[in-house]
Amino acid sequence: MRIVVCIKQVPATNDASIDPETKRIVREGVKAILNPFDTYAVEEGVLLRERFGGEVVVLSMGPPKAEAVLREAVSQGADRAILLSHRAFGGSDTWATSYALACAIRKLGGADLVICGKQAVDGDTAQVGPGIAAHLGWPQATHVMQVRSATPETLVAVRMHEDGYDVCELTLPAVITVVKDINSPRVPTLRGRLASQKMEIPVWTPEMIGADTAKIGLDGSPTRVVKTEPPPPRNKASRRITGSPDVCAAELLHELRTRSLV
Repeated sequence: MRIVVCIKQVPATNDASIDPETKRIVREGVKAILNPFDTYAVEEGVLLRERFGGEVVVLSMGPPKAEAVLREAVSQGADRAILLSHRAFGGSDTWATSYALACAIRKLGGADLVICGKQAVDGDTAQVGPGIAAHLGWPQATHVMQVRSATPETLVAVRMHEDGYDVCELTLPAVITVVKDINSPRVPTLRGRLASQKMEIPVWTPEMIGADTAKIGLDGSPTRVVKTEPPPPRNKASRRITGSPDVCAAELLHELRTRSLV
């Protein structure tokens, strides 16, 4: 079974700024980490490989420094890694990003299963995984909390949703996105970290994956960010309530009603 795990490098802070001209997150000079949801995707890929055999390939699109999160994924147990990096990819929205990743998966010779984290914490769109499935024309399951079974032809997944969960069977190849409930990521071993530092990570360009340059980057992205602004500051005012339990309860209820919280 070939399992491709798509991961992303994201800012390690909630205070990332927005470029007023491009309306994009300013990543220069900001510490970056592996998207937290993608950690669970990598772990699930490794667990499935341990159960069913095959290989785990981690794939990411980003600047050269994104190589760091690919090495982190390798130290966690992935077999190899590939980075899509070129100026032409810059500014890609979720549609263009999923298109480029789908092109790379085709160049790999396809896969039996593609795993993504539920969403990236810098964008919170949860669109790239489903976008990859759409570009490839494969079935998909989102918010997967458990993989119950798999054969060379099918995979049975448990999906989390607001009212509980459902169980679905997918014909492979397929795409799934996973939530944090699916597993507990392992701590990389020293041997894994050393191996990840020695591994050569190939860098693929748009030409190498056969991508249409009109469908990537800022010009190839149908999404246009017109305006960005920070959310309103939270009301941090506090008030100390004293008195008997009945008095405190009445005062608290009054305060909550005044702030429209009840």
